[in-house]
Amino acid sequence: MCAFKSIEEAREFFKNDKFATNTGVRIDELDNDSCQCSLEINDGHKNGLGGVMGGVMFTLADFSFAVLSNHLHFPTVAQQVSVNYLSAPKGEKLIARAICKKNGRSSSIINVDVVDDTGRDIVQFIGTGFKL
Repeated sequence: MCAFKSIEEAREFFKNDKFATNTGVRIDELDNDSCQCSLEINDGHKNGLGGVMGGVMFTLADFSFAVLSNHLHFPTVAQQVSVNYLSAPKGEKLIARAICKKNGRSSSIINVDVVDDTGRDIVQFIGTGFKL
């Protein structure tokens, strides 16, 4: 049974996640075992070299993980995550797709793939959620 009855209910709850929402992350899709979040890249997301800051990409992936893991079981917190930065974004938008790989009694495993709007693979994120 999913925690949020609709995507609107999830958006209402996660509007209180100020860091992600102030960064510009938004929830685009949510179903029983996946979700999609996105971010329009702007100058405020850039590092000193002109690329997208790693923390911005991590925030998008982590937020997608949080939305899906808390949809599967509320409340859930991150127990462990790993992230691989694969490529620098070339597009103007980042899209994170979270998929539940295992939904156990006390934990969940969620894979998040981040791509840019050109289809380029940007980040591979794997998170373990601990169900409270």
